[in-house]
Amino acid sequence: MDTSTLAIEVNGISKSYGTVKALDKVSLDVRRGEIFGLIGPDGAGKTTLYKILVTLLNADEGSARVDGLDIVKDYRNIRSRVGYMPGKFSLYPDLTIEENMEFFATLFGVTVEQNYDLVAPIYKQIEPFKKRRAGRLSGGMKQKLALSCALIHKPSVLFLDEPTTGVDAVSRSEFWDMLHNLREQELSILVSTPYMDEASRCDRIALCNTGHILDIDSPKHMVEKFDGKLYGIKARDMYGLLKNLREDNSITNCYTAGEFHHLLAGAGFDADKLKQNLVAQGHSDVEIKPIVPDIEDVFIKLLSNE
Repeated sequence: MDTSTLAIEVNGISKSYGTVKALDKVSLDVRRGEIFGLIGPDGAGKTTLYKILVTLLNADEGSARVDGLDIVKDYRNIRSRVGYMPGKFSLYPDLTIEENMEFFATLFGVTVEQNYDLVAPIYKQIEPFKKRRAGRLSGGMKQKLALSCALIHKPSVLFLDEPTTGVDAVSRSEFWDMLHNLREQELSILVSTPYMDEASRCDRIALCNTGHILDIDSPKHMVEKFDGKLYGIKARDMYGLLKNLREDNSITNCYTAGEFHHLLAGAGFDADKLKQNLVAQGHSDVEIKPIVPDIEDVFIKLLSNE
């Protein structure tokens, strides 16, 4: 791929904390103008990778470029070109909304007025409360303020580390709508999340776990590549059902997923025969049906392959 089309290039990055390998030869790229998601649980290495890419931490090995600049040689220039929203609310709680905005604008040698058009769709939602101290804001309002501060110097690449953690479902949805509006302004966005349902809001994603990248693709293609037949199954005794299903040799994997258990069919699997066996074991109200996998199913299957 033409490197001029890339906002972020990561090549074989590794990082350890003592005996713990946080990142193990991670490689990925983010194209200009796309929303790229790092999807994985706590401990997957997402925050460590972010800190390396925004030049707050040095890698043990490997290389990376952000907006065409080397993260080691050009770290000062990178810091002026990126916006970074860490997972933990890190603004000044004793300053008002307005004061936080002015402070971060001053840090980058700009004014709020200069780049107001960029942040306006987000900032206008909290501007009526601009005299309120940041520490007294709700989770959704803190989220909007943090994003506004990360954008006030008009960065070319935006890093968002689990930005929707701890906020309500409505605020999560609104936040993703805001990201899509920002992408239309040719901003490149790298966003991490532990929520599998948010993967579909990204153009491409990397599924990661314990410092490794399991797969990189568009959410749609990941689901299309799912190899195997997946079924949803439920009964009155869901706990007992799960225990019995895991004892069945014709089932490759079985796990709870909301109202149903999901099971991956193995060699010799027969849905009708399974239902008969479960009824014979004393289960009632047994329902089994083929289902279409989602990103969470893809992730679990990749983990089992590991």
